[in-house]
Amino acid sequence: MKTSAPHIVSAFEDALKRLKSAIVQMAGAAETQIDQALICLAQRNPELAREIVESDARLDSFEHDIEAHCMRLLALRQPVADDLREVIAALKIAGNLERIGDHAANTAKRAVAIFSLPDSGSMAGLPQLGRLVRERLSAVIDAYVDNDGEAALRIWRTDDEVDALYTSLVAEVERSALAAQDQFTAHMHLMMIAKNLERIGDHATNIAEVVYFVSTGQTLLEERPKADHSYDPVG
Repeated sequence: MKTSAPHIVSAFEDALKRLKSAIVQMAGAAETQIDQALICLAQRNPELAREIVESDARLDSFEHDIEAHCMRLLALRQPVADDLREVIAALKIAGNLERIGDHAANTAKRAVAIFSLPDSGSMAGLPQLGRLVRERLSAVIDAYVDNDGEAALRIWRTDDEVDALYTSLVAEVERSALAAQDQFTAHMHLMMIAKNLERIGDHATNIAEVVYFVSTGQTLLEERPKADHSYDPVG
């Protein structure tokens, strides 16, 4: 009597591949959101900002579809061990990518609000911070695709680079705000932009933890490196 086990296993593997592909597509959409937010920051373009905010719904849709896919796999396949880690990882990564999209959209909205603020030292570091967190996200998704726990660990251990740059930016904005107190609101928007970009870096680090767990089956027990000692305006 023939058994259907090989067919069942193959179907489950295909489902996991589709799930991973969906995560990669969602990550690509999140990376595009960041890229467009940085362009908006440079151009202070209200039309582009509106497009970015509207396209954020695409990431929400990705997350809902991935959650539904994961729920079906958990209910119908009851995965264990490595397969269970893959499904749980997809849920966690999708959640972090959705939040990254939110922060990118918030960055775009606030970029338009600082049109009255002239270019200054307080502005100069924002694109650098944006590029840094964008590179970290791209690198951690590559680690996810390659199932590379060591690469994920390296990314996780450099979280303090983002924090250090963010702290430096906050100090620069504070100095600029003191010198131009009539532009307090614009400087607060700058502070919030910096915080949103720093949060994107945090979510990339969260994904690195997940990738490390999927690859090794172990959680990171050491304390996350931090170099941010600034006040958190986002909460």
